[in-house]
Amino acid sequence: MYSFSNRLRLGAIVLMILGALGLAYSFYNVPSSTADVKEMMSHNQDHQTDTAHKEVTTHKVQEDKHNTEAKDNTEEAHLTHALHAMQNRPWAAVFIAIFFFFMIALGALAFYAIQYASQAGWSIVLFRVMEGITAYLLPGSLFMLAFLIISAAHGNHLYVWMNPDLYDPQSVDYDEILMAKSWWLNIPFWMIRTFVFLLGWNFYRYFSRKHSLLQDTASNLVHYKKNFKASVFFLLFFAITESIMSWDWIMSLTPHWQSSLFGWYVFSTLIVSAITVIAMVTIYLRQKGFLPHVNDSHLHDLAKFMFGFSIFWTYLWFSQFMLIWYANMPEETAYFTPRLLGTYQPLFIGMVVLNFVFPILILMNSDYKRLPWFIILTGIIILIGHYVDIYVMITPGTVGNHWQVGVSEISAVFFFLGLFVYVVFNALTKAPLHAKGNPFMKESEHYHY
Repeated sequence: MYSFSNRLRLGAIVLMILGALGLAYSFYNVPSSTADVKEMMSHNQDHQTDTAHKEVTTHKVQEDKHNTEAKDNTEEAHLTHALHAMQNRPWAAVFIAIFFFFMIALGALAFYAIQYASQAGWSIVLFRVMEGITAYLLPGSLFMLAFLIISAAHGNHLYVWMNPDLYDPQSVDYDEILMAKSWWLNIPFWMIRTFVFLLGWNFYRYFSRKHSLLQDTASNLVHYKKNFKASVFFLLFFAITESIMSWDWIMSLTPHWQSSLFGWYVFSTLIVSAITVIAMVTIYLRQKGFLPHVNDSHLHDLAKFMFGFSIFWTYLWFSQFMLIWYANMPEETAYFTPRLLGTYQPLFIGMVVLNFVFPILILMNSDYKRLPWFIILTGIIILIGHYVDIYVMITPGTVGNHWQVGVSEISAVFFFLGLFVYVVFNALTKAPLHAKGNPFMKESEHYHY
C-alpha cells in the first residue's frame, strides 16, 4: 500500500495556502470603477494599463473632435470595456487553472476507458495510477460547476453572450449573430448541458472504480465485464460531450467565431496532458519502490503516446489555423488576429516549440523513451506548453490586451496544483496499487516491447 509522504502532503498544502492568498490579493486589487482605470492609465503603472491608455486614445482620435459629448461617451465606453477586461483577469486565471487540472483528470479517465474497451493487456499495472488521477475529477467538477454558476449569475464578464442587451432589438448593443445562436447559447440550456456532462463523467468514474476494486476479490469476471461494457458506452458519451463541452466552455468565450476542429483540438490537449501526468506519477511511484511490475517497456509505451499525441496536437493546431487563415473570412480570421499578429504572438508561436519541437526532438529516439529523467523533462515541457495553450484559448477573448503573467496567474496554478497533488496522492493510499483481479494482469506484468 502506498503511503502519502508528509513532505509531499505539506508541499501540497503550502501551495494551496500560497495560491489562495495570492488570489485573494488579485481580486482585492482589481479596479472597481472607470475612475480607477483612468487613474491607473494616467500613472502608467504597467503594460496592461499602458495598452488600455493607447486603446482609448486611438478611439478618441477617431471621434469627431467637434462633438465633445460624443467623444466623452466613446471614451467612457472604452474605459468600461477596459474595466471589464481588467476585472476579468483574475477570473480568467482561475478558469484556466480549473480547466487545466480538470482536463487532466478527464483525459486520464478517457485513456482508462480506452484500455478497458480495447482489452489492452500492457497497461493493467498502471490502472491504479489512472484511478488515482481520476479521483480529482469530482473536486475539479465542483470547482468548475461553481465557476460556471458564478459566470451564469453575471459574477464576471467572461461570457459576453450572457449580456441580455445583446438580444434586445431596441438596444444599441443588439447583435444579430448572437440572436441567431440564442437557441443554443442561452443560460438555462447551457447549464443543463454542463450538469449532464459532469454527472455522466463522474458516474462512470465512480462505477468503474467501484467494480475495479471489487474485481480484486471476485471469484469470476463479472465486475470486469461490467467495466468493459460501461467503458464502451462511456467512450461514446465522452466523444459527444467532450466536443460540446469545448464549444460551451471555451469557444463561446468568442461567440462570433466557430471551428469544426475545435473539439478535436481541445481533446488533443486534454489527452496528451493526461498521459504525461500518468507517466510522471508512475515514475515517481516506481522510484519510491512501488509498482514493481512496471518496467521500461511500460514507460516506453507511455512516452510513445506522449510523442504520438504531440504530433496529433500539432496537426490539429496547424490544420485549424491554415484552413481559417487561407479562407481569409473576417469573422473567422478575427480569432487568429490577436493571437498571431497581436500581443499574444510569442505565446501562440512559442507553444508550438514547447508542444511539438521539444517532444519530437527528445522522444524521437526509442531508447530515450525508456529513460525516466528524459520522460520527466519532456513531461514538464509538455505540461507548460499545454497550459500556455489553454491560456491562449481563453485569455484573448476575456482579457484582451490587458494580460500579463503575474500574481493572479501564478497563484491560480499554485492553488490548483496543490489541490491536484493532495487529492491524487491521497486517493492512491485508498487501495493496493496492484489490480490483481484483472484477467490481463499476467500479460501486463510480463509485458515486453
